[in-house]
Amino acid sequence: MKNKVQGMSTYKDKIDLTRVPTHIAIIMDGNGRWAKERGFDRIWGHQQGVVSVREITEAAAEINIKYLTLYAFSTENWERPQSEVDALMELLIDTIESETPSLNKNNVRLMAIGDLSRLPKKATEKLQHSLDQTSKNSGLSLILALSYSSRWEITNALKNICKDVSTGKYGIDEINDELVREHLTTKSIPDPDLLIRTSGELRISNFLLWQIAYTELYFTSTHWPAFRKESFYEAVYDFQQRERRYGK
Repeated sequence: MKNKVQGMSTYKDKIDLTRVPTHIAIIMDGNGRWAKERGFDRIWGHQQGVVSVREITEAAAEINIKYLTLYAFSTENWERPQSEVDALMELLIDTIESETPSLNKNNVRLMAIGDLSRLPKKATEKLQHSLDQTSKNSGLSLILALSYSSRWEITNALKNICKDVSTGKYGIDEINDELVREHLTTKSIPDPDLLIRTSGELRISNFLLWQIAYTELYFTSTHWPAFRKESFYEAVYDFQQRERRYGK
């Protein structure tokens, strides 16, 4: 779409739609800092971050991204003040409930990865309902990483592989990259082509460590509540200017 006011092209205009990333993962950082800079509490920042989730989901669908993974709540986030954790869980419940009709309308399939057993019962029920309701949708797959950490995921995978080895299902020599991958929560999802982190932090924070071995990384100082469609398209355009070598 052309910018009618300034007569300038947007980053969306510059994207080659024939070679967009298949899978984009995002570390949504900066809700609390963004709110604090404006004199509000952290919870208000999280609430405004939901608007960005909606916008970026729409943006991904518009350019035919197949998978979008959002780091919504890490295992480390359980250590935050209980009042903030409770508010985040309520926000999760409300958002899932209110957004499910829109996901269906736009043919978006909701998925979830992480230690979901730690979620409150009400959150688990609402999440499962939305997963079931959207399971047959064939457009964008929106994956929420909830109560997720890569160390948890890899440790859990190793435990399950060890159990299988002890029962004779696999021999030790059969353990390889593919077998490990089959025991990860992302086994049905391709590895990310692009990982975006907002808010200026230059770290991965225990997110998809196995899966991002050859992922392109994009860091921006923009806080998540201010990260909207044009910011997303800029990241995709930047990705398309790179040459991926996969270690070769």
